[in-house]
Amino acid sequence: MPRILTKIAAALTTVAMLGLACPVQAAESANFEFTDISGERFVVQLTDPEKIAHARDLLAGTTQDQPHLLGRIIKRPVAYNPRWSYHYDPRTVTFFDMAIEVCDATIPYVEYHLDDAGGAFLPGLYWCPWTSRLVRELPA
Repeated sequence: MPRILTKIAAALTTVAMLGLACPVQAAESANFEFTDISGERFVVQLTDPEKIAHARDLLAGTTQDQPHLLGRIIKRPVAYNPRWSYHYDPRTVTFFDMAIEVCDATIPYVEYHLDDAGGAFLPGLYWCPWTSRLVRELPA
């Protein structure tokens, strides 16, 4: 019996060491800056490879389809977007051509009315600035 326990312990140790030697690679992310009619700048992080490619295509001018950003906001700042008290949840960000009016607001308007967001203002915390347009990709 002790010999079997020794073999099991050795196998578990090997598996654990392999896990440390071969870390799981993090998903690619990319940060992009956008502006809106207010002229303010806001940083959005994208984690979906297709959306990252779409953003790069927009910046390169190879597409004009779905140029605006839509996603759910989180009411707290993040390191990559320190100027504002909110940010897009990267898992929810997508692009659009047209959206309903209830989710439209400028960058500073959202900041100023952040306490009201999630109710009648930006229901469900979804934000879709109609005049949003990407300006540049930020260095990694």
